[in-house]
Amino acid sequence: MSTVPGLGIVKGMTLTLRRFFQPKVTVQYPEQAPSIPPRHRGRLQLLYDEWGALKCETCFQCAMACPIECIDMGGTDTKDRFHVHWGPAEQYAERRQELALRRSGRPVPDQEFVSFDPVDTSALDAILEDEEHDPARMLSILERTQAHYGYLPVAAIKHIAHATGAWYADVYGTASFYGHLHLEPPTRHVIGVCRCPACSLAGSGAIRSALESALGVPLGGTTPDGSVSLEPSDCHGENGGAPWVTLDGARQPGITAAAAVQLARSLTGAATAGRA
Repeated sequence: MSTVPGLGIVKGMTLTLRRFFQPKVTVQYPEQAPSIPPRHRGRLQLLYDEWGALKCETCFQCAMACPIECIDMGGTDTKDRFHVHWGPAEQYAERRQELALRRSGRPVPDQEFVSFDPVDTSALDAILEDEEHDPARMLSILERTQAHYGYLPVAAIKHIAHATGAWYADVYGTASFYGHLHLEPPTRHVIGVCRCPACSLAGSGAIRSALESALGVPLGGTTPDGSVSLEPSDCHGENGGAPWVTLDGARQPGITAAAAVQLARSLTGAATAGRA
């Protein structure tokens, strides 16, 4: 450390003045085009974790931020239900392979492309016309669309994005953000089982196992016919020493494992009788 007072300030100002008169290296892009080697192809380099899995989560943020819309993304949602695409359709259209892996230079086998189911958009067109195709009314458009179809089909979301001119990622993000909007067809009944320590000590684990066996689905699943869903619930500490089990949001007091099996069988049997 120097003992001369102010020597550090003098050194700092000397460096500042010396750099002040040097040529600037900042490029005012896009007004000023940078010097790019003629053989540069701009290959997209993606990162992999230690197990060789791709770190890209297909969040579409790079495609949304691209000023000239040259980035195209393709993938599925987090539950591997829907094919999700982002990019200028007039240039790329829908892709049938894992583009992210191919662009990184890593060969992957072709995978079968599973298309989404089409829907009748006549009622949706009436909703869009009533909302003046205004993307600022997106929440109202999605709510009215769900009221008509019962849920938000992927085909309807794509149609809304095309008709309003909104980014598909924004429409999909809005649909997945609000809890009252659903991307899957609604089920007829929902059985909830609390898994907190108090309910587990009271016997909710045995009830859950009995329900899983009777319905043939794990907790968080839905029966193949879509009639009953088994989901976790929360008693918020109000179980009163008894397992917290609900049916369509209403608590079922004093229920046992045997009663839960009878409840599940009655619901699935009623759904089968209704279809007959």
